[in-house]
Amino acid sequence: MYKIDIEQRLLHFKQPAGTSRGVYTERKIWLVTVSDGTSVGVGECAPLPQLSCDDLPDYGERLRAKSEEFAAALQEGDEAVSVFFESMRDYPSMLFGLETALLDLQSAQRTPHAPHRLFDTAFSRGEEGIPINGLVWMGSYEEMHQRMEQKLQQGFRCVKLKIGAIDFDAEMDLLRELRSHYGPMALQLRVDANGAFPFDEALYKLELLSQYALHSIEQPIAAGQWANMGELCREAPLPIALDEELIGINDPEQKRQLLNIIKPRYIILKPSLHGGMTGCREWIEIARDMQIGSWITSALESNIGLNAIAQFASSVYGGPITMPQGLGTGQLFTDNIPMPLEIRGSQLWISKHS
Repeated sequence: MYKIDIEQRLLHFKQPAGTSRGVYTERKIWLVTVSDGTSVGVGECAPLPQLSCDDLPDYGERLRAKSEEFAAALQEGDEAVSVFFESMRDYPSMLFGLETALLDLQSAQRTPHAPHRLFDTAFSRGEEGIPINGLVWMGSYEEMHQRMEQKLQQGFRCVKLKIGAIDFDAEMDLLRELRSHYGPMALQLRVDANGAFPFDEALYKLELLSQYALHSIEQPIAAGQWANMGELCREAPLPIALDEELIGINDPEQKRQLLNIIKPRYIILKPSLHGGMTGCREWIEIARDMQIGSWITSALESNIGLNAIAQFASSVYGGPITMPQGLGTGQLFTDNIPMPLEIRGSQLWISKHS
């Protein structure tokens, strides 16, 4: 008999996390614990307010109902679990938490001496690190400059800046100063606009940004404008990556249609937003067929979610991974949940003796 417990937690940011959609100071998550009476597995369900397609006013109640269905499917066996996961396409953050809890339970059953080893990869065994980008949150020019300096001092050679909240000229000044000290071979720069640019200004701004040899820009205009985004991908002088555009697109044929119309250079995948591990694996396979690159990032989860996302990345991309992933958010909270994760230089590692 399987038993499922759900605990709601409120995490607190060490410093406000600014995006073009607002500033986060707290993070609400739900931990799902699955037990078979002997072993235990835990997963994290963490929808992002006003962004996740399953950000529902009755999220806790809906999660409890889905968890009961999940427990019943576990009793019936693997085929029932597969059918249940398929039915969860429209609830990606719940699906990701339940997928993680099951993998964690199976890990506890299989290797009790190596807790939370969700996949058998070199990263999961603590033999290999995953390169990650440093993340610079939105703020004043002075704040962003200081945060950038900190990331460089910590050894990051790929840094992602959130843009679109302060004056565009000030953001250009910051990029100009960075490039005056660090060329493209020394520092890879990514920027994320979170859909902040109006379409009629976007191409001009992308042309200005391109002079700083950026690796890519995420989501320059708001999601849902497929034709406009496709035009930008054709005309822009720098690579465009899709993020928010993928949210709520859960049917495989619709995924293929979106990528075929827009033809981005990259897609950026967050299991909590983009269909859990099942949905992200599907996105990656479809994108590969169309010669579209991808990388995986966390979405402000605790270390429970971050551990699962990082191990999933090591599984789906193999190793060693060379493209920096967005997995450096484990240091965000004052009250994070302990896990055997550590950042060494510009790589995320699992402690080998954990």
